[in-house]
Amino acid sequence: MNRTTRALSATAALLLTVAVGCTDTSVEPQSTITEANIFSDPASYTQFVAKLYAGLAVTGQIGPHGSADITSNDEGFYNYVRNLWVLNELPTDEAILGWGDNGIQPLNRADLDPQNPFITAMYYRIFYQVALTNEFLRQTTDAKLTERGHNDPTLRATVAQYRAEARFLRALSYWHGLDMFGPVPLIDETFPVGATPPPQGTRQAIYDFIVAELTDINGDLPAPGAATYGRATNPAAQMLLGKVYLNAGVYTGTTRYTEAMTAIQAVIAGPYTLAAVWRNNFRADNNTSPEIIFPVTSDGLRTQTWGGTTFLIHAECGGALDNAAFRAAYGIDFCWWGLRMKPEAYNRYDVTAPADTSRTNWFGTTGQTVGIADPGNFNHGIAAPKYMNSTSTGAAGSHSTHPDTDYPMFRLADAYLMYAEAQLRGGGGTLTQSETYVNALRARAYGSAAGNVPAGTLSLDSVLAERGRELLWEGHRRTDLVRFGRFSGATYLWAWKGGVVGGAAIPATRDVYPFPSSELVANPNLTQNPGY
Repeated sequence: MNRTTRALSATAALLLTVAVGCTDTSVEPQSTITEANIFSDPASYTQFVAKLYAGLAVTGQIGPHGSADITSNDEGFYNYVRNLWVLNELPTDEAILGWGDNGIQPLNRADLDPQNPFITAMYYRIFYQVALTNEFLRQTTDAKLTERGHNDPTLRATVAQYRAEARFLRALSYWHGLDMFGPVPLIDETFPVGATPPPQGTRQAIYDFIVAELTDINGDLPAPGAATYGRATNPAAQMLLGKVYLNAGVYTGTTRYTEAMTAIQAVIAGPYTLAAVWRNNFRADNNTSPEIIFPVTSDGLRTQTWGGTTFLIHAECGGALDNAAFRAAYGIDFCWWGLRMKPEAYNRYDVTAPADTSRTNWFGTTGQTVGIADPGNFNHGIAAPKYMNSTSTGAAGSHSTHPDTDYPMFRLADAYLMYAEAQLRGGGGTLTQSETYVNALRARAYGSAAGNVPAGTLSLDSVLAERGRELLWEGHRRTDLVRFGRFSGATYLWAWKGGVVGGAAIPATRDVYPFPSSELVANPNLTQNPGY
């Protein structure tokens, strides 16, 4: 178990017992403790920053549920990673979820509604994280440390690094807000604490804030390595910066491919390397992968949740896969019969010789149809049990319900594909290097050079397709399709897009999500996104 996971688990029932019901971002979360009785202990700073990381992984103060951070009708449904994944995968050409719970089937159809509970929960998860981070930054200034007599140079250096990590996490959440909702309110640690509704920001302002934050903390974050696995490192910040720059044309109307290339090259420079075995990025010991740049860490005994990889591993299992042998191989106790691939995702792969073996030989095809006539039928759509709660040696995780498998938010393979895209869009670099990076991924997948891209043939379309193969179900697809101009409109149709089995056009306004209806009531300064 890695050190960060231990830190998170130690604070699952943390000092920051924020009042349950934080579903109004015009009001800061109200703490049941005071500055005087908590920050007298120097260890509180470590505990507080651990809570910031834990907010991505767990849903409240008691795992797997209980004392929830935000009010909901089912705490486990509304975990940060689970909501992020659902909103970035279900409305696209990659995944379909068969359950009939409120809000799920509309997402399968890219039918987006201001009252959808998953959209609402994602918005509040983002701003819950922002609010906690702002409070951490308020409580860790040099003046506050001096006031409390915390003058030890080592402690102050540690707190300074924690502040940089907190700013990374806030930038990450603001990126998710910018990407999914567009012109969200911009609230930093200087915003007055109280019930004053924050003004609405602009996409340009949010973009500028994220870029400025990530640029400013460059060099202040921990160095990557085993001891800092799961924490924000300088390469993680460069990866996030590369993501923001690569999508700048969507966010601001001005492309920044040269800047994206600079950030991406900084990531690729090291110390990361591709995992020799592709699937080891998604197993219970994926903390040992040399490829993962920033994960949301999991521990089956200490960070229990019904979201994250608990959701991904159990929901991808069902049909003919639901047998004792499969469950044992995957380290789980039961299947949830939920997730399958949409046909467009399955059809992107080479499944016959020369086959994309590493990325296809685990597909569950027995009893499954490629087409999806009935989204609620698990046997409609190819099963894709990508994530596993068993290790690279076949050992089961520490808990058969809650996995040890970390969620790989950023990994090197993604950086390779980002390089190729930025280069093809005129951001610098060379076509030869782009082909080298793409072919490194394909050679790993095929087990040979048989699937390599012929020299001079790499294109933006082939990069988008390769992103779909390499990064299937890793929570990137909606952002990719929007950036490539393929999400809305009729240029690209997929199963159940627009509520039609063969796909139908959706309006361009669906390139961003609506603001939740409840937030429009709470914050009169907020104007709904067009088309909703």
